[in-house]
This record gives sequence, C-alpha cells and structure tokens, in this order.
Amino acid sequence: MDVPVAKIRIGFVGGGEGAFIGQAHRQAAGLDGHFELVCGAFSRDTRNNQSTGAALGLQSSRCYSDWQQMLDAECALPAEQRMELLIIVTPNHLHAPIAAQALQAGFHVFSEKPAALNLAEVVALRTVVQDRKRLYGLAHTYLGYPMVWQARQMVRDGAIGTLRKVIVEYPQGWLSEDVAGQGNKQAGWRDRPEHSGLGGCIGDIGTHAFSLAEFVADQQVTQLCAMLNTHVATRQLDDDAAMLLRMADGASGVLIASQVCAGEENPLKIRVYGDKGGLEWRQEEPSSLIHRSLDQPMRVLRSGVGQPWLCEAATQRMRLPAGHPEGYLEAMANLYGDFATAIRSNVAGHEAPGVPGIDVGLRGMAFIEAAIANHRGDTKWTDLVCPPRTRSTQP
Repeated sequence: MDVPVAKIRIGFVGGGEGAFIGQAHRQAAGLDGHFELVCGAFSRDTRNNQSTGAALGLQSSRCYSDWQQMLDAECALPAEQRMELLIIVTPNHLHAPIAAQALQAGFHVFSEKPAALNLAEVVALRTVVQDRKRLYGLAHTYLGYPMVWQARQMVRDGAIGTLRKVIVEYPQGWLSEDVAGQGNKQAGWRDRPEHSGLGGCIGDIGTHAFSLAEFVADQQVTQLCAMLNTHVATRQLDDDAAMLLRMADGASGVLIASQVCAGEENPLKIRVYGDKGGLEWRQEEPSSLIHRSLDQPMRVLRSGVGQPWLCEAATQRMRLPAGHPEGYLEAMANLYGDFATAIRSNVAGHEAPGVPGIDVGLRGMAFIEAAIANHRGDTKWTDLVCPPRTRSTQP
C-alpha cells in the first residue's frame, strides 16, 4: 500500500485581507496539494490579522501579532507540528531581515522579489543562505511559465542560430495617475525609498523583464545604458525606464519597463533573434510561442500535455491538454511545485532546481543599482557586476 506523502507545513508573513499577492501565493501553493497552511502573521492590523487567519481556518493561537513572535513560537513547537517553509509577501524593506532570521532559525524561505532593499543587503543575505544550508527561493513568477522554458531550450538547441538581439518590454498603465495620493496603499509604499528601495518601476517590474531576458537568452547582461523618468510630479521614484543592453556572448538588447503606459494591463513580452530566426512570447497569451525562421513560414507552438514537439522542461510544467489555458497562478504553482520537490528530496545546499534563488536576486539588485548609477552619471555604459561569493563562515 502506498504511504501518503505528508504535506509541507507553511507559514505566511504578510498577505492579509486586501493584499492581492498574498492571496495569489496561497492559491498557487494550494494548486497541486503539496502544502498545508499552519500559521501566519498576516497584518500589523490586529483585526485584519485575526480575520485573515480565521477565514483560512487557522487557530487564533497560530495567528501571530508579528513575524518575530511567529518565528520564536514556531521554533518552540515539536518538529512534527512547526512550519517548515516561510513565505514572505511583505513590502520590500522586510524581505531580507525576515528571510535571514527565518533561515537562521532553520526554516526554508520563499520570498516575493526583490530579495532586499539594496545590493549590500542581498550580499549579506547570500552569506546567510549559504551558511544555513536551507532552501531559498524568489517569486519571479514569469519564469514558471512552460513556454518560457520552451523558448530557453530552443535558444540552447540553436533553433534560431547564434543569438544577436534581445528585446524585452513590460508596460503597465496603473500608475498613469497619482493613485498613491488617492489612497492606493500598494502604490503608496512602492513610492517610498525606505520601503521599496531606490528603484520604482525599474525595481517593481523592470527586474521581471531583466530576469526573463537573461533566462530566455541563457546568457547574462554585462553592460547597460539607461534612461529613467518620473512622469507624475508627486512621485519620488521612477515610473518609466528604457535601456540598451550588452550580453555576455555578444548579443545586443533593449529593455523597456513603464507603469505610465495608459490603458496597458500586463503585457510582458520578449523577442529574441538569432542569425537563423527568432522567438516571441507574450505573458497575456502565455500558451503560445511564435517561432520565426529565416527561410521558412512562421509557426506557433502551443502548450499542452502530450505535445511531442515540446521539450521536457516545458511539458513537466503543464497540467492540461492543449486549448485549456494555464496562466499566472499555474506559473507560480510551478515554482512552488519545484520547491516542494526539493524539500522532500532533501536537496543539498540552498538551491531548489527550477526555482529562482539568491543568485537571481543578487543579479536583479545589481541590475537596479547599475541602471540608476548609469542614469545619474555621465558614462555611456555601466558594467553590471555582482560581488563574488565569499567563503562560508561555517566549518
């Protein structure tokens, strides 16, 4: 008789009632049945915190007033009862301190991006991640889409020849007006450097475009030339960005990220071109991957279980036959699924295969700081360099 696989016990910091991303994480984590929610510190507002926990079926004793109390109390519980994985869905300034303490307490961590407020914080967090030998993942959700993996594999296989051009764009329109001044809390904290970091649009969605470009191109950005703008006068941080990129193996690139493109929803898009053809993927139609050839008609590859022309990495991230759309929650669920597999397999080290980790977080923060430095300076090109790994402080 098969022995049932125990669910992995999870806890949340943030994600109280009214917070979109926390609800998205809970739905994604529950999609494939790997996890059981056992505790949370959902909100600093006591009523919100308790009502969120009650709505989720938690005992009031495990709805904690803050994250420090939660870590202390969970550590004191028997091993078979305490949470195993902490999910962080707070504003940016809390990501690194919560993650560091949770890792030090022996918990795995899955965090909303960015990993921290600045590069120095990410470097310090990387040391903790390396030393504690616990898994750490970042919610770069768009890297969970099956056809993104298909595109990457086709680049690796030479389906478009030698890569020459990368064009990635992420326009949104929700900040076209001063919605923070109208009381929108999500817009409000994103425009405060002490809560969001030095980057506004470039940190919020520019990092998604950047990580997608490096992932699909399968090579790193080495230099950039950036222009940042703030179009709404009351805003402190950038709401619009455009830049040129130089890639490690010689390809050139263009990255556009903006939150003041009035009328746009969430049309993240990437195009990559080689000397034999090109690929195009759009987040708003994620089941399709366009393949253009130099000397053949264009074709559209479609996602779906059992499609023999798709690579294994793409196929294993699909749940439904072709024509049954899978989207954002399923992409995030793929990250959670890979994280669950790594936990159950007792993967050595701190990286869950298939899940963006601390190194992706480090590159994302280096990207933000390089873009800001280039925009503010007089140099045409700024190197994108990540601090090297340090030797572990553990024996």
